[in-house]
Amino acid sequence: MAEDGYTRVDNPMEIETLLETLSEPGGASLQIGEQGEPMPVLLAGIEAGEALELDISAVSEIAGELRGGKAFRLLGQAHGKLVRTPEMTMEHCRQDEGRVLCRCDFPHRLEVLQRRDTFRARLRLGMEVGAILRDAEGNRAQGDLKDLSLEGCRLELPLTATALLAEAPLPLGIELCFPDGTCFQARGRARHRRADTERQTLTAGFQFEGHGPEQERRLWYFVREIEREAARHIEGGEATRSPSPLFQGTTGAEPKVGRRGTQRYATPMTCRLAHVAGYLDTQLLELREGGEIDGVQLSRHADRLLRLHEEDREGLLFACDALYGESWLVGHGLGVAVRLLDLVGRDSVPQELRKALVASAMVHDLGKALLPDDVWQSAMPDDGGSPELHQHVALLEARMGGCQWLSSAVFASVVRRINERLDGSGYPAGLSAEALGELERAAAVVDAVDTLRRPLGERPAWRVGAIYRHLLDREQAFDPRWVKRYIARFGLYPIGSLVRFGGGPLAWIQGLDDDGRPSRVQLADADEVSRAGLEDKVLQGEVLKGEVIRRLGEPREEVTGVKVAAASADSRK
Repeated sequence: MAEDGYTRVDNPMEIETLLETLSEPGGASLQIGEQGEPMPVLLAGIEAGEALELDISAVSEIAGELRGGKAFRLLGQAHGKLVRTPEMTMEHCRQDEGRVLCRCDFPHRLEVLQRRDTFRARLRLGMEVGAILRDAEGNRAQGDLKDLSLEGCRLELPLTATALLAEAPLPLGIELCFPDGTCFQARGRARHRRADTERQTLTAGFQFEGHGPEQERRLWYFVREIEREAARHIEGGEATRSPSPLFQGTTGAEPKVGRRGTQRYATPMTCRLAHVAGYLDTQLLELREGGEIDGVQLSRHADRLLRLHEEDREGLLFACDALYGESWLVGHGLGVAVRLLDLVGRDSVPQELRKALVASAMVHDLGKALLPDDVWQSAMPDDGGSPELHQHVALLEARMGGCQWLSSAVFASVVRRINERLDGSGYPAGLSAEALGELERAAAVVDAVDTLRRPLGERPAWRVGAIYRHLLDREQAFDPRWVKRYIARFGLYPIGSLVRFGGGPLAWIQGLDDDGRPSRVQLADADEVSRAGLEDKVLQGEVLKGEVIRRLGEPREEVTGVKVAAASADSRK
């Protein structure tokens, strides 16, 4: 048996029988190299034990490669099995009445694989295939492929696609878009769907309809390549397996098709941060489905977040508040990671520790996804929570087996002890001041501020001034030195806040001076904010740099509940 599951066939009678089946119209494909896509050919002649004659007229452009000795395989299906030849080369090619005919040696062995119609090749973290769903009237929704089989696929779509599935005449058009630019179109009928209101997603399973032999061959190729690429994403797989060409897109490029492909973001930095959010969102789903934290992907995205911070600190801080359409746990994880890095991860801290700090903060609360929503959404940062809530730390820690690179000391401080309090009222161990180091004290402050700045369950977002007062009044639980350091670092009106100035105008804070006062803002229209119902707000106002206080007056109050939705072209210049 070969490494990829194929079994060798040496019996001459069986070889001839299998080749006869491949000689039927539509029965054979030709694949150049191990990573090429199958192309339609006709097995026009079989001389048992001697030679095969192929009609390659449909793909005559490859004749030059074949004449040059390029190795190829024949692929097909027979008796419920997938069949392939060993690698072969052409003896010669000729023209015959408009047809292009090529001759090669007869294969003295074949390889077969039992076909698994219902097997679903599942995309692992880091594998992105966009999907476009269309109805007959031209309505469409973009999403992400989650798994694929010969019979159908499972897509994750925005929750707004519910109407398309409910009202559109079925079957729907499905287009899959791989990172290398390969696209595949099919038609499918939705068989089941599941809404996730917290993540604002709709997962739907589709059964393909009406595809012929050529589409089936392409589907099998895609299924096998997804399996091959998924094997690379298992720890150690990259070193032993070659990458699939389908997943070799432009390095560092953001996906152009997918659930986030149609969203407009407030700034270019917000768009780039959304890529990290996409990883965290997928990781959250993996945990809910029984998976573990993917150490390779966590490492890659921690590196990515570090690079974004080094490139534009203020831009990244603004992006954390401007990011929208993500689940609470994803937004919170990113917010804590970026602000904790900015507060304690100065240049004097070694790079590997900064990376561990960011990675730990990104995932520190993902264990809550394994609990009922009402258990964690009603908790306050200083009330200790219920015994059931305390379980989220251990639930996450049990899923971290693939993250051996992560500093155990940093993980303990940022994940295991971030909810501990100086007076022993925290969890999970009820540690008190003498057992808590500087990193866990700082992390507790960052975590509490970010939690209260975000609406959660029935609790609205707090103004940052009220949060500061709340933490300073609870010095028995939160270290007042770190609360004051947080205020000094991020200011009374942090980057990302919507503030009403003394002269009356509203503006988004995009930069602070050395004294923590606004140095760059973008004006917001009060009427538009009112009409938006304090939800999604489009950035289109003038950007002011320098002398902000002189032009607008002193900051008067923070306006909470407004999320930034999209930006004008010059909003971050």
